[in-house]
Amino acid sequence: MDIQLCTIPSFPILMQFGPEKSTISSIEYNSTLVTPGCAFFCVLGEHTDGHLYINEAIAGGATTIIGSDKLLLTEHAKKQPNLSFAVVADVRLALAYMSDFFYHSPQEDLIKVAVTGTNGKTTTATYVYDLFNLLGISCGFIGTTGILRTDGKIPFFKSTPTTPISSDLHKIFARFVLEKDRAVAMEVTSIALDQKRVEGIRFDVAIHTNISEEHLEYHKTFDHYLQSKLMLFKQSKAAVINMDDEGMAKEILEVVHYPHLTYSNQMDSSADLIWTACESSDTGLKFDLYYEEECWPIHVPLFGEYNAANLTAAIGAALLSGVRIEEILAVLPKMSQVEGRFQVIQGPENRKIILDYAHTPVALSAVLQEVKKLSHNRLIALIAGIGIRDFSKMPKMAKAAEGKADVLVVTVDHPGSHEPSLVIDAVLKGFTVPYKQRVVTAESRREAVLAALQESGPDDLVLLSSGSINGAQIVKGKYIPHSDEAIIEEFFSSKTSDF
Repeated sequence: MDIQLCTIPSFPILMQFGPEKSTISSIEYNSTLVTPGCAFFCVLGEHTDGHLYINEAIAGGATTIIGSDKLLLTEHAKKQPNLSFAVVADVRLALAYMSDFFYHSPQEDLIKVAVTGTNGKTTTATYVYDLFNLLGISCGFIGTTGILRTDGKIPFFKSTPTTPISSDLHKIFARFVLEKDRAVAMEVTSIALDQKRVEGIRFDVAIHTNISEEHLEYHKTFDHYLQSKLMLFKQSKAAVINMDDEGMAKEILEVVHYPHLTYSNQMDSSADLIWTACESSDTGLKFDLYYEEECWPIHVPLFGEYNAANLTAAIGAALLSGVRIEEILAVLPKMSQVEGRFQVIQGPENRKIILDYAHTPVALSAVLQEVKKLSHNRLIALIAGIGIRDFSKMPKMAKAAEGKADVLVVTVDHPGSHEPSLVIDAVLKGFTVPYKQRVVTAESRREAVLAALQESGPDDLVLLSSGSINGAQIVKGKYIPHSDEAIIEEFFSSKTSDF
């Protein structure tokens, strides 16, 4: 594509060197992925600076370099007069608008539903994806569990664990449009909003689940975390808001001046959607849903009472997208479990293994409360400290789990640059001494999953909380492939003769 940078809408050029028009075949921020004809963006990361890789990008065939370091780009432009260089104030902002332009604004052909919140993002976004597809609205998904089309996962390594960087995001949008998808459900994190990964996208519906302390290793203060999440509601056309969340609902209602639906578990809340009288069983959830002064009985093959709230939020998104309540209710019995989110796996001798990648104290406490509602003998729970996150959160994971299981297996997820033992010790500091239950430690997630399964017996529940990113564990900068489900299958296959 021949592109004149100054013609790209909202592209913030301060200075330009070399040819005003250049032929661009791709967009990259990673110099190792540069191919001939590429536009290379010098993105400032948490651990590196893209400007350090300009020579590598040029050697790879980049025709256009966009960065924010005026002196450095001026110097390179003198040496490479045949290449185009642009100085911008904010490289991430420029990358977002260039990506939208390069891929011909595919977002305009999609109903875009964004979900933000400390807990419940993946579940709610997946419910939207599942619900829309059941309603005949072909829908893609972008989030922690991967990139999905209507028929399953697309092999696409995301640049970040949850919300991809903008160039990847618009490439995925373009793929969805090419495949005739009509909508996309996606998780949008506070960090993604702060780093302008979704800049320039006008979402059709924004969903708020809840907020509690998280990602302070990045945001430093809770207020910055909250303000970052609020940005989503300033670039949306409609919203679904959780009235029961005291941390953020009021702030969202102050900035939304467009169609919105509120949801709540409280009959006296005056919310638009009220879910109540929820009951859990081994076959799923039953609850009543009040909407427009009518009560609708719901029975879905989903687990965890808090998921009644997440499902209600997804229903709100469908309503705001123009679907009638009767159409929605007709397909709810066909809803599917969410990978790694209160996902129930049946094991030998009536064991149940629940995968729920709760990784905050609030989420862990909630899932421990919910799993006990399933019939069981003993409960064995795996909890983890996450090495790439805020260490101050780790003792809180122990406090959230203390006394709520017969056995707790403590391990580390994504140790990053840390020794696993340091992360585990940080979690253990949160327990009361002497321990209120048996505590087992394991220095890798694989060892921990095996230890939890080994502790189990007939009719027991095994909860595996926290979990993987992109099907991997992050160890010293490397993504090591990991699958809890594969380990579970391996364990029980090797034990078949014992049952």
